[in-house]
Amino acid sequence: MITQPQTTPAPDPYEERLRVQTARLLAYRDDGPLVMALRDKMGPGLPPVPATLVALLAIIAMAVTGMLDDGPVLLVPVVVMVLLVLPTAARDHLGKLDWLAPPLIRGAEFLTIILVGLAAGAPKWLLFVLLYVVGYHTYDTVYRTRQSIWPPDWVFKAGLGWELRLLLLGAGAALGVLTWVLAALTLYLGVLFAVESVTSWVRLDKETALAQAGDDLEASPEEAMEQATGEAEPA
Repeated sequence: MITQPQTTPAPDPYEERLRVQTARLLAYRDDGPLVMALRDKMGPGLPPVPATLVALLAIIAMAVTGMLDDGPVLLVPVVVMVLLVLPTAARDHLGKLDWLAPPLIRGAEFLTIILVGLAAGAPKWLLFVLLYVVGYHTYDTVYRTRQSIWPPDWVFKAGLGWELRLLLLGAGAALGVLTWVLAALTLYLGVLFAVESVTSWVRLDKETALAQAGDDLEASPEEAMEQATGEAEPA
């Protein structure tokens, strides 16, 4: 018996747009292995924007009131950030204001790094370099996804995510070894993000060049001449 070939239905454009939007916002969050491991175990989670705003305001309040002093207390803003922001990863980020979640998370991460680093007496130039490295990674992720080029999942895991980066720095500050932790983390992330980014873009350029070369080989002589001269050869 002859059967008709099964055709795969085309995805709904609206659902596909929502899927891409969610994927982009989750990538911009820069969640690490800890968040990825707990994302499906947190139930409905917390609303991303309100929870992140509360964490950000709480950290600012700690700094304004002079609560952040040298010692174990420097781990408190990190714990507040993790407890409030980590549960937001379970949400689909499709709310009207959920696009604010990634910049709020990055801003809260940077503010925590600066406040904890200054309170612990870490070198300011080293804090700046770490912020630059993480900022470059964020820019690279945004630029890629806007061209539908998605960074591999292992990059986010190897990059530790905002949560493990903050926990490492908070623990280092609480134990009085923040400068060493900061230096090691900055060097590790700088090499990781730079090497992965450069190799990915070089590989993409090679694939693009090979694809263009294949198209040129398949083109007719007239098409090849038209591409070379900008006008078709008269028949």
